[in-house]
Amino acid sequence: QVQLVESGGGLVQAGGSLRLSCATSGRSISTYGMGWFRQAPGKEREFVAALTQNGMTSYVDSVKGRFTSSRDNAKNTVYLQMNSLKPEDTAVYYCAAALGPYELGKASTYHYWGQGTQVTVSS
Repeated sequence: QVQLVESGGGLVQAGGSLRLSCATSGRSISTYGMGWFRQAPGKEREFVAALTQNGMTSYVDSVKGRFTSSRDNAKNTVYLQMNSLKPEDTAVYYCAAALGPYELGKASTYHYWGQGTQVTVSS
């Protein structure tokens, strides 16, 4: 069983930065495909970023150049560095892990989910 625990959310002004962390237990994080998703009130959960087992990254267009996903295998933790935050980035952010075949941007193909962390960007 894999547990994912997110942290690092909070309230920040537009233009500010936050770093989200997703700590995992169980297998080495390097064996998982990792994803970040977010869900704003009244909206569908949307893909934000992905980090594959071999280190490739993928981002939704709206965050390219502002968000960076990385992994620290020694700490079994994945990070989402978010810079130049905008009010439209406000959402609950979730990390997810996939073990086996999955689609980077498709939430239903991830097997494990964290509890989410709130990110609020004020204008």
